Amino acid sequence: MNKKLKIGLFGFGCVGQGLYHVLNNSTGFKADIVKIAVIDKTKTRRVESTLITYNKWEILDNSEIDVVVELIDDADEAFLIVSEALKRGKHVVTANKKMLAQHLEELYHLQNEYNVSLLYEASACGSIPIIRTLEEYFDNEELKKVTGIFNGTTNYILTRTLAENLSYQEALSQAQLKGFAESNPVNDVEGFDPKFKAIIIALHAFGLIIKPNEVLNIGITTLHESDIKYANEKGYKIKLTPHIHRIAHNKVSVFVVPSFIKSHNHLYNVDNEFNGVIVEGDFSGEQFFQGKGAGSYPTGAAVLSDISALSHGYKYEFKKFAQNQIPKFTNDVILEVYFRYNSPEDLRHLQFEEITEKYNGNDFHYVIGKIHLEQLFEYREYILTNHLFISLLNERVELSNDGNRKTVFKKELQIF
Repeated sequence: MNKKLKIGLFGFGCVGQGLYHVLNNSTGFKADIVKIAVIDKTKTRRVESTLITYNKWEILDNSEIDVVVELIDDADEAFLIVSEALKRGKHVVTANKKMLAQHLEELYHLQNEYNVSLLYEASACGSIPIIRTLEEYFDNEELKKVTGIFNGTTNYILTRTLAENLSYQEALSQAQLKGFAESNPVNDVEGFDPKFKAIIIALHAFGLIIKPNEVLNIGITTLHESDIKYANEKGYKIKLTPHIHRIAHNKVSVFVVPSFIKSHNHLYNVDNEFNGVIVEGDFSGEQFFQGKGAGSYPTGAAVLSDISALSHGYKYEFKKFAQNQIPKFTNDVILEVYFRYNSPEDLRHLQFEEITEKYNGNDFHYVIGKIHLEQLFEYREYILTNHLFISLLNERVELSNDGNRKTVFKKELQIF
């Protein structure tokens, strides 16, 4: 291939403008943006007016455009654009993690049917080339886990709560003022964004196609000053962490929850809007990647990397998905967690397999123990509605041996 590409760009927001900048300032690679499709007719844009169109079909039906770059927020409209582009024999680059997570299987078959390439490095972890790394470096090695910090907004908020002793609401307001958080930050702070990214990564790491409603996500909206105090006194940092773990040989668990991180963990020093990814292989051991997880230029650079790869005929081979023995997805696992609750009634709702520590204070109450992931799934709304807080205490994920849920009190420690 290795030719000068002609691009039809959908969306000219933060990432679209970032791509326009890095494309026009890159060396050794050239591509032309033929048209930019946008919605708002009243907005002033710093590009030639002849580039702008308000009709998506002006790009999709243009035979000269061989690459469609999709950078809009609307996941449903994005899927329409991407699927129509693939059906017309156009290669596609997208950063829309929600659209991808919801339609991975359909998109996988579309690119095969029409013999085109769909690339989406910018959809997961900003400037960190994690998808290409999983595709190319870890293509033939069985992995034990992929975990990390996949969302720069929540990481910025959590960094500020500990560094400046801010409440969750204060840190969120600061993140919004600095442009790291949207005015409606639900997608980030409730853990949907890192869940979508984890689903995408699970395909390339383990060959799994998982539906979003199968994966637990509990965010940071219920974080309280008591939880921040506990983390500080114990020497932890709080991070919102997706976990993609192989359990035994043939099962994989995927979930997103807050975690208490100790100083020996690579993620401990990944602060503010940065992302970090840990990949552990059976033979290569643990690898750590860090980079900016959000922002106009870092994400634009990731999009440009995919466009450049297209100029050389690159496409994902989905080697793990093509293997005969794909592991099965499971929520049938047990986690060790810190659980801050309001009343004994909360403990009666969430049945712990084992409680190793219990604290009852004047201001707050917590237990530390092992709980079935399916319990957290079942009572997710109860946790959020009642402003309870769950945090993973370590990365050990155990396969559940049976369905018996017996609560065992090993010890009760009065601390603080």
